[in-house]
Amino acid sequence: MIVKNLSLHTLILGIGISFFASCTEKDKLREALVIPTVYESPAFSTHAATQIAVTNQLINLTTEIKKGRVNGGIVTKTALDNLFTTGATSLKNVANIYYASKIEGVGGWFDELAKASGSTYTPSATLTGNGGTYNGYLFDENGLELEQMIEKGQFGAVLYQHLQQLLSGNITEATIDQALAIIGANPTFANSSDANKHPQPDKLLAVYIARRDKNDGKGLYAQLKQNFLKLKASVRAGADYTQERNEAIAEIKNIVEKANFATVINYCHSVIATMSATNPTDVQKAAALHAYGECVGFTHGFRTVAGKRITDAQIDEVLTLLNAPYNAAPTSYKFITDAVNELPKLQQIITKLRDIYGFTTQEIEDFKKNWVTEQGR
Repeated sequence: MIVKNLSLHTLILGIGISFFASCTEKDKLREALVIPTVYESPAFSTHAATQIAVTNQLINLTTEIKKGRVNGGIVTKTALDNLFTTGATSLKNVANIYYASKIEGVGGWFDELAKASGSTYTPSATLTGNGGTYNGYLFDENGLELEQMIEKGQFGAVLYQHLQQLLSGNITEATIDQALAIIGANPTFANSSDANKHPQPDKLLAVYIARRDKNDGKGLYAQLKQNFLKLKASVRAGADYTQERNEAIAEIKNIVEKANFATVINYCHSVIATMSATNPTDVQKAAALHAYGECVGFTHGFRTVAGKRITDAQIDEVLTLLNAPYNAAPTSYKFITDAVNELPKLQQIITKLRDIYGFTTQEIEDFKKNWVTEQGR
């Protein structure tokens, strides 16, 4: 009887060991997700045809707007409306309702930009006329560069919003290609917008993610690439890799948003540097007002977009510090006419964004530079 019980015990123990070994082996297989170093997608252009069309339409719209930068250059609201609304893959169809309402309609940014074109402008607290060109840029009478409100604002209101939508549903390899395309990147991950050096350069949001990356393998662009590769690998590997898939999705969204607001920090640094110098020239002042407009556009475009890390309340705080509240006329010219009192607001913005996104002191310093230009890549 003792021998029989011992044999039964041995059998049970053997089964337990076998089961444990089987589970351990399965866990090992589960942990062995192989992440490639190259993003392979022969059907990228087909998968992402809609997203590529949307990004090209934003580029075409911006090209039309830039005609107003030239003294005497006229931009019509009709032309801008057509570029915003025409086609099944129009920008309007993808934009969030709030931001589209800011762009369109009587008194909207298209309307105000068209009115400003063809005239000239000098920053002043005395608001006269409809704005105009000032040393190579087109401003409204308040000193706000509406080109940036329209273009950079849609980085959040169109591109990032659509990225969120794509990565919130059923994820396939085609979906991943579409997510990559909507931010202006492609399977080559050029990490540069220089078409002379790269046959498929970055565009739109991806341009600014690249600019914020020191190209040391640790920056935002490198992280973006790694997480797209991880997402692709986890989807190919199947349901056992849902955790890795979800991790990659969360990181892609976070990286794109962080790069957007790291760029706000970059332009805040630029305005501070220019306008705190002794006797800046009119050319320098215009460039500073342009950089300031970038800050407003990149920030305002994320307002009301769902799923982001920064809250609308925090965005409103930043817009108020920028003298460009969402619900009132801006006083943008003050950053030129009263720089001593206005520039500290930009430092407050840098601090707020640092705290929201957990940027390090070194990152804040690094964000001063356009690393693509700095490194000539």
